[in-house]
Amino acid sequence: MKSSYLNRAFYYLWTTQTAANAADVLYIMALTVMVLDRTNSLVSAALLPLIRSGAQLLSSLVAPLFIQRFKLSSLLFFSQTGQFLLFICLAVYIQLNSVESSLVLVFSLIFVMSFLDGWTTPARNALIPRLVTHEQGLLKANGLMSVSDQVVQFAGWGLSGVIVALIGSSSTLLLTAVIYGLAAALTLGVKETTHGEIPGKRADASADISPDLGRGRWHTLTEGWKMIWKTPRLRVLTFMDMIDMLGGSIWVGAFTLAFVQVALGQGEEWWGFINAAYFAGTIGGGLLVLALGRIIGQRYFSVMMIGMAGYGILTAVYALNSQPFVALILVMLMGPFAELAMINRRTLIQSSVSNRMLPKVLSAQASMMHLVFCVSLLGMAWLAEYIGIVNLYLFAAALTILAIVAGLLNFRAFQEKNRQMMN
Repeated sequence: MKSSYLNRAFYYLWTTQTAANAADVLYIMALTVMVLDRTNSLVSAALLPLIRSGAQLLSSLVAPLFIQRFKLSSLLFFSQTGQFLLFICLAVYIQLNSVESSLVLVFSLIFVMSFLDGWTTPARNALIPRLVTHEQGLLKANGLMSVSDQVVQFAGWGLSGVIVALIGSSSTLLLTAVIYGLAAALTLGVKETTHGEIPGKRADASADISPDLGRGRWHTLTEGWKMIWKTPRLRVLTFMDMIDMLGGSIWVGAFTLAFVQVALGQGEEWWGFINAAYFAGTIGGGLLVLALGRIIGQRYFSVMMIGMAGYGILTAVYALNSQPFVALILVMLMGPFAELAMINRRTLIQSSVSNRMLPKVLSAQASMMHLVFCVSLLGMAWLAEYIGIVNLYLFAAALTILAIVAGLLNFRAFQEKNRQMMN
């Protein structure tokens, strides 16, 4: 795959997102440690991810209003710069007040930062097709983004714990402010190209909602939702994403720990081993997509289905297994299949919508994913009490099979997509 498919602006986007994700991991770890030290309350510490998810949900709901008025690159710069400035205020405030700092004020600043961050992922994923010169470049770009995301998750949590232990929470927050500043500065290099839609990309106006229709706020807020509902491909892909999110919550720490203790009969150290093996597998999966880019070509749907099938089967085998070392191998093998499914699904979405509509579609999808994730956490916790942790993982595998069936039943929509590409 030619490197010319990706331009300098994409690499700026890639670098700024990697830096921003690393800063997120650092500050969440530092603040979690600080809150636990202050309150000795797991409930208080759990408020951090809850506040972040709630703020990002609200942000993605109103994001179309800002997308309508500003360029995506400008929106990304405003988001990163705003987070940087707010984080400086947060870090300095905690540094000056230490144990006397108000948790209400700290949580309020986190809420505003997370609200700004809620625009980042839709803007980033919508920018990617504008920064490549060929549709095959989408697969490489999404693969690179996914690899960096997983590397940060894999290495970030372990390293951030070491950093917090060595220099303390307050100093870690100041270091994080520097990284946020770097991320904000790098967004200046993200320039949207003017070459229009990439070759082979679906850009027919008939499927888009006309830009000449009324531009009231309600219309702007619902335009992406209407696009998803009216486009069979998007409707199916969004359903698959929702199923993935429902079942994917089983890999949240509490469920993984319960499985390790109940099914594998091991202690907390194996919880860490399982998480590390899974993230290592996802990194390998992202690299695999990059290596197989030419072979995959435009077979996004087929490869996505293979990835989902492999992931679902391995999840079922993992649920029935009771050997710790076998479990490590299984979760490491799950990673590549999960990445094959996720990267190709994202590429399908990006190549199925015009550049004008893509940010609004992605914002609507982000709103649904945040909501589904919150519902899934509560639902899976309740379900685990009744059917047990092993059956919960089997249920998650069944959800993946359900998503595969939905894709197969709507195969015609993806065939039409392929015909449009070949014409």
